[in-house]
Formats: sequence, C-alpha cells, structure tokens
Amino acid sequence: MGIQLYNTLTRRKEPFIPLEEGKVSMYVCGPTVYNYIHIGNARPVIVFDTVRRYLEYRGYDVKFVSNFTDVDDKIIAAANELGEEVSELTERFIEAYHEDVSALGCQEANVHPRVTDHIEDIVAFIQVLIDKGFAYESQGDVYYRTKKFDGYGKLSKQSTDELVVGARVEEGERKEDPLDFALWKAAKENEISWESPWGAGRPGWHIECSVMAREHLGDTMDIHAGGQDLAFPHHENEIAQSEAMTGKPFARYWMHNGYINIDNEKMSKSVGNFVLVSDIRKQIDPMVLRFFILSVHYRHPLNFTQELVEHAATGLERILTAYRNVQHRLSHSTDLGDQKDIWNHKIEACKNDFIKAMDDDFNTANGIAAVFELTTLANIYLGEKNTESNVLKLFLSTFEELLDVLGLKLDEEADLLDEDVEALIEERLEARRNRDFARADEIRDELKAEGIILEDTAQGTRWKRG
Repeated sequence: MGIQLYNTLTRRKEPFIPLEEGKVSMYVCGPTVYNYIHIGNARPVIVFDTVRRYLEYRGYDVKFVSNFTDVDDKIIAAANELGEEVSELTERFIEAYHEDVSALGCQEANVHPRVTDHIEDIVAFIQVLIDKGFAYESQGDVYYRTKKFDGYGKLSKQSTDELVVGARVEEGERKEDPLDFALWKAAKENEISWESPWGAGRPGWHIECSVMAREHLGDTMDIHAGGQDLAFPHHENEIAQSEAMTGKPFARYWMHNGYINIDNEKMSKSVGNFVLVSDIRKQIDPMVLRFFILSVHYRHPLNFTQELVEHAATGLERILTAYRNVQHRLSHSTDLGDQKDIWNHKIEACKNDFIKAMDDDFNTANGIAAVFELTTLANIYLGEKNTESNVLKLFLSTFEELLDVLGLKLDEEADLLDEDVEALIEERLEARRNRDFARADEIRDELKAEGIILEDTAQGTRWKRG
C-alpha cells in the first residue's frame, strides 16, 4: 500500500507520491535564533527528523532543508537589550541550536540556509511580485496584496471575508488593505539593514522561507512541514507569495505537528510555562525526551508532565535493557540449529508491525508499540534454557534497525562490555562458586560504581546500565 501521509492542505490522508521517483524534497521551518530552543521548538525538529529517517529507511533519497531566521524584530530587540551585534547574537544561538538538536539525536539538514545569505534573492523575488501586481511599495515598505491571490486561505480553510473581521493596521503601517502583509520593512534608525530598490530595509518574515525553499528545492517541493502554529499566517502567506511568483504549486504535501501542553496548559512564553531544551538536558537523558515526544502521534497534542516523562524513561530503559541483555547472552550462546525459523518469523512480524505503523502517517506511537512487542519477545527468548547466536543476532539487528529509524541512540559504551568489566563479572561468578561472597559483593559494588547493575536470575547473571 505504501506510505499514507495526512496533508493539511486537503485535510485527508493521501498516498505519498513524490515528484521525482525515489527522491524527496522537504523543507522544515527552522528557528528564529534569538534564544535557546524550548520543547515546543524541539517537537517539530524531532518529528520531522524521524519522518526524514523513515523516508530514507524506505529507500528515498531525501534532500532536507531547514532554515535559520537570523534577522527579525525579536532578534534585533534581543541584540539591543544585550548590547550585542545581531550577527554575534545569532551565531551564538545557532551554535546552541546545533548542540541541543544533536543531543536529541537529530541529523544535520542537507542545507541550513540563513536569511542574511539570501537578501539579494529576496529582493529579486519581491520585485517580481511587484511587477506582477501582487505587491506594492509604500514609503519604503513593500506589502503583498492578499486579496489579489485567489487561493488565499486554502491551507487554513479561511476566507478573506472571515479574515477581514480580525484584521487591523498597526501604527506606522501604510497598507492598502488590513489583510496585506509586509514583504520588506523600511529600516529604522540604528537598525540592521540592506539596500534595495525601495530604500534601506530588511525582509519580512514570510518572504524569507518562500525564497530559501525555492532557492534550494525549486518551484515545487514534495513536503513542507512545521508546527501547527505556523499554518496561519506563515505558511498561508508562503503559498500566496510563492504561487503568485511562479504560477506553480508551492508544496504538494503540508505536514504540521500538534501543540505541546505543560501540565495540561498550553505552553506559552507569555504565561512563562515553557521549558528550554538546554535546561531539561541537565535533568534527563535527551533520548528520553525524544522517546517521550515520539510516544504520541505527531498531529496530536502532547502533554508534558514529570510523571509522563518518568513513564517514558521507564519504557525506554525496558527496551534498552532487553537489547543489552541480548548482547550479553550472545557471548555465551551456541548454534543448535533448530530454533531459527520459528523465532525469525516472530521477529519479522514485529518489524512488519513497525513498518505498517510508520506507513500510516508516520505513527511513531504505534511504531514504538511494535518495538515493545520485540522487547517482550526478546525477554521471552532470554528465558529459554538454550539460546542460539543466530537468533540473538537477529534480535540485535532488528532492535538497531528500528531504533535507528526512531533516532534513538543505543548507548555506545554499552555496545560491548569493556574487557576489564567482563573479567570482573567472570571473577564474581567464580567467587560465588567458591562461596567467597565478600569478594562477590565487592565486585558488584565496583561494577555499580562503573554504572553497571547486575541481576542474578535463574538463567544466569544479567546486567544493565544504571
């Protein structure tokens, strides 16, 4: 059946068919870099990194573009408040962004365009809109004629008549119509600016993504994605600008992730209930945060509470413990040759359940349920009196395959026990056989100090990272 994707533009799931067979062009709106990212920013980064990973897993060559907005009213205000140059401020927070998202297991975009590197492209784009009558200059500002674009509102399912009710002209704006939005803003005193045919100024927010997406992905892309809060007006305005300029569809599929609530209340900077990723990384493993975010379907609201995060930590540890125990058993197994077909079928069924879930609009919640199926299966197999290395290897490779799609890093230092630690475990077993329990307890404490917890079971000694 292939991948089914929910398209915000049509409000239904559709078969995913890219423009070019085997290739996907994908643009995700990136951060405005004037502060550290919070978990609301982190959700689309993690979600669409996972979408990209799954598309690659299914054999697509994905060109993934995610921008940095490095000039904006908020950036200028923050730089003035801190007494910094805009470029100094944005460079610092771009570096912080990379550090945060890398810790969250996210891959680098193929391209991370910056607005300040595309000013000439933006000016040229705006000039075409003016020439076509979709934009006009007004005392150094340039505005988009919203009502001239017949399809305005098709993404957010709002008509221009409905939008007029809440529209207004801010002080200092010189619009023909309250619905018109800024493409170029005339420079204010002591404000960063660039020269243009309309005087010194800087781009409006919406035009930036239209230009950067077109420059790197062409007139029409396969997927445009971002948070639900961007659907209107940002993405709506991108469509109006881009399709007026090119006469072609801007994006074939639009994807939007749901909001994050904090303790059942919508996260908002005005309320002050947002959580910075850089802070939460000091409290919990970033992989737990990623696992938590992926445990709910991306289009659904996500409630962030301490209890739910702890539940996610327990669930992830259950999966990783099974993986590590399979690893440990592998070094003590033989090939008996009579179990392979039975267990291969069971493991393959878990993998198929995972693919079925992810094919259904990237349902990571159900995908994780399939990984839990694999975990339960592994624990049952580990309880067998005899285990075979070929079955254990298949468990390991399947864990690694599915967790890699989800971007969940396996603890590298736990891939194999260090030789010294392995020797200590063997020495402890020998001490127990010799009834030297004092030495056995001493070794247990040494291993605990190394972050290794031992569990003595009827099937032998198992271990996990504490």
